[in-house]
Amino acid sequence: MTISELMEQAHETAVSKGWWDEERNFAEQVALQHSELSEALEDWRDGRDLTEVYYQGEKPCGIPVEYADLLIRVFDTCQRYGIDLEAALQVKMAYNKTRPCRHGGKRA
Repeated sequence: MTISELMEQAHETAVSKGWWDEERNFAEQVALQHSELSEALEDWRDGRDLTEVYYQGEKPCGIPVEYADLLIRVFDTCQRYGIDLEAALQVKMAYNKTRPCRHGGKRA
């Protein structure tokens, strides 16, 4: 599947599950994306392995699942607002190849 196809699927699922019954603003979407990273951090702080997928009942959990949730939220948002993420990824990755090693002068 392409990034664009994944975006379409993520947004269709979100719409069908009622997540867009009321319009959400962009800031709320960004906060929800951030929450997925926070959940990954909490699993790490709880000592979970970076590749571990575990279950709470039938619900998959773990750092890989939280990253999947992050991408699903990003894909949904981009599809909703007409952001061509696939094209932007290609442009940015090509640009990053031209940058000097550890650009920006930051230590870490």
